[in-house]
Amino acid sequence: MARIVKEADERRNEILDAAETLFTEKGYSKTTIIDILNQVGIAKGTFYYYFKSKEEVMDAIIERFIEQDVQKARLIAMDKSLSPVRKICRIIAAGQPRTDGPKDRMIEEFHLPANALMHEKSIVRSILALSPILGEIVSQGVKERLFSTEHPLEAMQILLVSGQILFDSSMFTWTPCEMEQKINGFIEAMEAVLGAEKGTFEPMKQILAAGSGCILQESESRRDE
Repeated sequence: MARIVKEADERRNEILDAAETLFTEKGYSKTTIIDILNQVGIAKGTFYYYFKSKEEVMDAIIERFIEQDVQKARLIAMDKSLSPVRKICRIIAAGQPRTDGPKDRMIEEFHLPANALMHEKSIVRSILALSPILGEIVSQGVKERLFSTEHPLEAMQILLVSGQILFDSSMFTWTPCEMEQKINGFIEAMEAVLGAEKGTFEPMKQILAAGSGCILQESESRRDE
C-alpha cells in the first residue's frame, strides 16, 4: 500500500515538474494539456486522475512553491541562535527572487496581464501561509521587549500585504530613486507597526533592495551578515 502511495506522489510530481518547465518555457497560456502529456509520456486519463484542468496544475505548482517557502521559514523560526529581528530579516530574504531560478521564471509568468488572477491568488496564499510563522516571531520579540504590539499576527499581515503590493513590479514601476524612497518609507512604517526602535530593521533595506534590483548607498544601510 505504501508503495502505491509513493508511486502516486511520484507521478503527480512528474506532471508538476513537466508543467512547470513548459509554463516557464512556452508560457502558461500557450501550454496545452497535450503538451504536458507529451512531456511526461502519459495518457490523458492518467492526467485527469490527478488534475481536473491546467488551472488546477498551476494551483498545485503555486502551492508547492509556497510550501517550500514555509519550510524555510519554519527552519529559520526554530533557530534559537537568531534574534526575532534576524529571523524576520532572513525569512524575508529567503523569499526574495533569485536570478533565473524556476520560481523566478514562474513569477515572471504570473506578472503577465493574462495571469493576473493567478498572481493575486499566489500572493494571498503566500501571506496566509507565512504570516502565522512571522506572527509567532513577533510574539517572541514582544516578550523580549524588542517590539510592542497587541496584534502580532495582524501586524505582520498588514506588512506583508503592503510590501507585496508596493514592491510588485507588475503593479508599480518605480524609478531607482523612487524605489529607494519606498524602501526607506516601508522600513519606517514596519518599525512603527511593530513598535520597534528606529533603526531596528535597517538591515532589511538591503534585502528589499536586492529583491527589487535597487542599489542603495552602503552608508545608508547595514548588511545582515
